[in-house]
Amino acid sequence: MSFDVAAEAYDRFMGRYSRLLSAQLADLAAVRSGQRVLDVGCGPGALTAELVRRLGAESVTAVDPSEPFVAAARARSPGVDVRQASAERLPFEDGAFDAALAQLVVHFMSDPVAGLAEMARVTRREGVVAACVWDHAGGQGPLSVFWDAAHELDPDVEDESDLAGAREGHLAELFEAAGLRDVEEATLSSSLEHESFEAWWEPFRGGVGPAGSYVAKLDAKGAAELRERCRAMLPVAPFTLTARAWAARGRA
Repeated sequence: MSFDVAAEAYDRFMGRYSRLLSAQLADLAAVRSGQRVLDVGCGPGALTAELVRRLGAESVTAVDPSEPFVAAARARSPGVDVRQASAERLPFEDGAFDAALAQLVVHFMSDPVAGLAEMARVTRREGVVAACVWDHAGGQGPLSVFWDAAHELDPDVEDESDLAGAREGHLAELFEAAGLRDVEEATLSSSLEHESFEAWWEPFRGGVGPAGSYVAKLDAKGAAELRERCRAMLPVAPFTLTARAWAARGRA
């Protein structure tokens, strides 16, 4: 899935959570000075920026299928080699990197096993492949309240709980299916304070991802009903939401 939205819309919607995961994922992958690392599905560049802080721009490469996101990542991290490409078809030689990371990307790969296998292919032998995805199936993702409210109003709504890696243990299963060795699981978390309900709700109107697309398809009455149902389910503002992400790492 490619996100054909402005980088700023993603920043307001999911970027506010995802940037809090970047250092944790880099730690899980044991990213350290002297390595050359690939950021797969970089989006506007939250993880890319963290890798640059650790390694320097010349040691970081990033790819994403979204043209607006590629442009944003290039602008935000000058000197990084950012290319438009999908995880399933990485434009690099075998063993080109010491590590390959994918933050909140496996969910949206058209073929997750093929995408992870490609990440392993471009990683040197014994190098690390690491990824994280939101716990959408366990009800601990950043969008859980939204989808719970949507289900109350529309029991047939298609949420994100069936996305690749969304249930506990599935990401590790995908790693093993892709041929990665010594696979280990972990959990990451992202806690974000929202100063008002409106600050939480408005980014859903930007059309980002499945949740944003769902809101965009509602008529004015349906959107208002969903908004108010979400308001009733959330604490009184300001409130802090803590989201959980499943993570895994393995060796190529």
